[in-house]
Amino acid sequence: MKLKKRKIKYSAIFFLCWFTFLVILVDGIIKFQTLVDYFGSYALTEITLLLLVILPTLAVYKFTNEK
Repeated sequence: MKLKKRKIKYSAIFFLCWFTFLVILVDGIIKFQTLVDYFGSYALTEITLLLLVILPTLAVYKFTNEK
């Protein structure tokens, strides 16, 4: 399997920016405990937040064109 450096670079940049944004949003503005109370489960909240980071990053990797 040949590594696609450009795709990995863009995905990593997106991952860092998106992860930072979600950390600021969840820890600073919304508060994590509020989300746990809303979802009713700590595990469900963690899984949802992880999927909100991983799935868009995979989409950026998939749709980035390699020259």
